[in-house]
Amino acid sequence: MFGLSLIQFAAVAALPLLFAITVHEVAHGYVARRLGDHTAEMLGRLTLNPVKHIDPVGTILVPAILMLAGGFIFGWAKPVPVDARNMRNPKRDMALVAVAGPLANLAMAILWALVAKLGLALAAASPWASVPLVLMGKIGILLNLILLVLNLLPLPPLDGGRVLTGLLPDRLSARVARIEPYGFFILIGLLATGYLGKILGPVVFGLDRMLVLLTGI
Repeated sequence: MFGLSLIQFAAVAALPLLFAITVHEVAHGYVARRLGDHTAEMLGRLTLNPVKHIDPVGTILVPAILMLAGGFIFGWAKPVPVDARNMRNPKRDMALVAVAGPLANLAMAILWALVAKLGLALAAASPWASVPLVLMGKIGILLNLILLVLNLLPLPPLDGGRVLTGLLPDRLSARVARIEPYGFFILIGLLATGYLGKILGPVVFGLDRMLVLLTGI
């Protein structure tokens, strides 16, 4: 990928991946705090220190296996704890908390595009700094767009599923929520059969091309 060896790709992708999943979770906790729930804050999870958010399986093992397999790379951090009972309007507020994570990934994709643009601007003066910045920027864009689109799938327990349950009438919302215990297994099944890439790929690469055109990188 990107013309890099596996070790080179892992070295360049480590920082964008850590930021992608860490900021995603902090965004959930920050919005929850704004809406009345201080659970994440009290547990020390409103920090950009990745150690507080790393999940050995989702942050390290799964991305490493997918990288070795040459497939769609994604991962996850330890979910930020949120207690809807502390919120003024639990159903609506939980949907707002859920959508905060993907929106954070969109913002980071734009920031990484600016990093890549800076790298291109430094190409003549500092090629030693230009290449890593461009590579990290492009990888950061792709990883954040993958997390953005993946998490917006309307499948509980993904953020898109929580947004959907927050928007639907109570009866339909309860039916969708019942899928949550099986959501992870459905996701793994889609990944194993290749359908996950077919679903996410066109949207991710379409957004990637749009961002490249808008920023001129």
